[in-house]
Amino acid sequence: MQLIFNFRKGFAPLREGLEARGCRVLDNVWEPDEAQLKETGACIINFYEGVRQPWRTWQLKARLKRHGIPLIGIDRDAPWHLGVRRRRLWLFSLFRPLDIYATHTLQPTLPFAPETIYQANAAWTRHYHLHGTTLEEMRSPDFFRYDVSFIGNLDGQRYREHRARAEFFAELERRLSGSGINALFRHAENLSASDQVDIIQRSRINLNAGAAADHGGERSWGLPERCYGVPACGGFLLSDERRHARDDFEPGAEWADFHDMDDCVARIRHFLAHPGEARAIAEAAHLRVLREHTYEHRAESLIRHIREWRENHGPKGRGDIIK
Repeated sequence: MQLIFNFRKGFAPLREGLEARGCRVLDNVWEPDEAQLKETGACIINFYEGVRQPWRTWQLKARLKRHGIPLIGIDRDAPWHLGVRRRRLWLFSLFRPLDIYATHTLQPTLPFAPETIYQANAAWTRHYHLHGTTLEEMRSPDFFRYDVSFIGNLDGQRYREHRARAEFFAELERRLSGSGINALFRHAENLSASDQVDIIQRSRINLNAGAAADHGGERSWGLPERCYGVPACGGFLLSDERRHARDDFEPGAEWADFHDMDDCVARIRHFLAHPGEARAIAEAAHLRVLREHTYEHRAESLIRHIREWRENHGPKGRGDIIK
């Protein structure tokens, strides 16, 4: 299947997943010609580029519609929607150019398409995998360098959407500093993927707390990428509560979370005192991610929805397009 894939800054993990599933991908084609449209099965766009450039999106939609090609918008930042003004979102919802709205959270928001699908984040396994380390090695207490760690955006001054997270980790560090717990909370800028993997694997506990999508005051139900990337590397993840966790992992067996600051400190102490329990969850989550939560799996899901849409809405006699 040939796909038009419009992400100005790219979305390499999903693009690679689509190619791994046999798709031909055309990048950033907003004015496809007739030859390109003839071979295209679907067009996938960054939801926010579509909202911010509605006229260009409508022109693209008109071209696609003539050929029975679905327009899919991917939203990785609901419900804050990257701070886009409500009026823009309302207008986009009113005119509804999308055929499918693919979002990392199904919590209530404006209706942006006739069909909404859950398109969670995933593990980008080109970078986040075991890198030759075995799960057996990670059962040894001597393997680890840190008790607890976090890698991510901690610049709350420059990025207001991460201010609450930065404040959370500053307070957590204060609470842990006098207890003998070895914590590393690291701003991820200029940190290579291999360095991140090293920290993940050498930490007894990897934390997830806060996300840019929480900025509007309401916590997103969706899981950030690290919730899949950490287990992909074999690391143990302790996350803040996320409603969609129950959709992607089995609570208690593949997923561990905390409710608030006090509970976070208590859970850290618990898992440091019970390393076997932590490693059992980490290994079960690792297997679940590799089985269901890589970007190849997300690509496979998108392809399935495209085929279903074309069977129900697309022109007949073009089955070769969606092979």
